[in-house]
Amino acid sequence: MTDQKPVVRLDGVRKEYGETVALDGVSLEIRSGEAVAVMGPSGCGKSTLLNMIAGLDRPTGGTIEVHGERVDAMNETKLALFRRHHLGMIFQFFNLLDDLPALDNVALAAQLTGSKAGPARKRALELLDELGIADRRNIYPAALSGGERQRVAVARALMNRPALLLADEPTGALDSKAGEQVMDLLLDLNQIGQTLLIVTHDERLAHRCASRLVEMGDGRIARESALERS
Repeated sequence: MTDQKPVVRLDGVRKEYGETVALDGVSLEIRSGEAVAVMGPSGCGKSTLLNMIAGLDRPTGGTIEVHGERVDAMNETKLALFRRHHLGMIFQFFNLLDDLPALDNVALAAQLTGSKAGPARKRALELLDELGIADRRNIYPAALSGGERQRVAVARALMNRPALLLADEPTGALDSKAGEQVMDLLLDLNQIGQTLLIVTHDERLAHRCASRLVEMGDGRIARESALERS
């Protein structure tokens, strides 16, 4: 069940790149415990929306609150700290560090927030164990399968117990079996209370993992609907 506290609140958010309007007055709330999928054709603004919420890009107009704080008003230093402490991010192409084994890729997320190496590695190992890949902890990303790499990326994203987990095409680079496993993982996380925002082209992912669908077109929210998980 969700409570009434919004983790994300966008009010009239606009983003322009020169003559191009990427977001045109988007307002959206995501409540604690929700799993929201954002879909739409390429160029509709869904990745821009995710980048705005993550503080990776700044709006031309409107306001963005995440976890009760105005991310659009933060300077770069505060934004970086805010992301490390409150946001988890999963990308299509994993974004792991090739020169670190799986365990260190995960533990680094906590060490960047000031955690000591010992406790960070302990929690990293616990997460890898929960995700079924503790036996791969000393393997470097290049020797991991796509599904294993995405699990390492999920563990890293969960390392600091984020208020919000952002997933940008999390199954886009995976074969169907690994994609199904990541879908199961995201669903399990949401069912234990993790708030999720998933940007995807994959209707199966949206219907499997999300409780609400936001459809975008031409930089606007075209439609919102409740989903019955399949």
